[in-house]
Amino acid sequence: MSDALADKRTATRFRVLVEIADRQPAVSQGEIADSVGVTSQAVSEYIRELVDDGLVRKEGRSRYAVTKEGVDWLFQEARSLQRFANHVTDDVLGSVQEDTAIATDAIEAGQQVTLSLEDGLLHATPGDEGPATGVATTDADAGTDVSVTSFEGIIEMTTGTVTVAQVPPARDGGSREADIDALADHCETADQCLAADVEGVVSLREAGYEPAVTVAAGEVAAAAAAVGMAVVVAASTDTVGRVTDALRDGDTDYDVTTL
Repeated sequence: MSDALADKRTATRFRVLVEIADRQPAVSQGEIADSVGVTSQAVSEYIRELVDDGLVRKEGRSRYAVTKEGVDWLFQEARSLQRFANHVTDDVLGSVQEDTAIATDAIEAGQQVTLSLEDGLLHATPGDEGPATGVATTDADAGTDVSVTSFEGIIEMTTGTVTVAQVPPARDGGSREADIDALADHCETADQCLAADVEGVVSLREAGYEPAVTVAAGEVAAAAAAVGMAVVVAASTDTVGRVTDALRDGDTDYDVTTL
């Protein structure tokens, strides 16, 4: 996920750098402050930090230019923001006219519903009190599938987490040399436990967890984290690289822990 979505300071830093790139070389800190919604003093501090970090080059009084490193950072953040925006519109709210949700209560066709994500699945609740709403196009009993259209608003969602639990390969002892208790602790708070190879499968079973999937674990973990789920992937050191490559391709934050 984009760093610009992770915290307000990074988001402001991103916007200030965009304004400098748009206005360079003559940069008015007051105009940037008005555009970004912060004080001129705050803009001055951000610019000083950007210069110190090598993302902006000072060329004279009130004259600045974005460096190659600054352009690269902007491109990286912009691409991450675009991927996240595409995920929200395509996967969360859906760019299609209709999507399917699980009804939390009895719903009638034509009724307005509030949409939410629970365990990575779209849910519909009668009423329009939430930040994201739609209109049911079918009748549904509680716990059954309901078709929804006319989406409005943004579904509240927090990005999930991925922990890659690295276990020894079989030639080095495999699950017999892994810290199974530590693996069990990670799995206890996870929504999904996945295995990337045989060592991962056996280690999870030793920890008391049957892996949800045993193929394409990195891709599945990235998709699950994108809808807010906490995931553990057990993988041997021989396979962990393929898992982390898939996570990076999915722009997914992850931690690797050695068991």
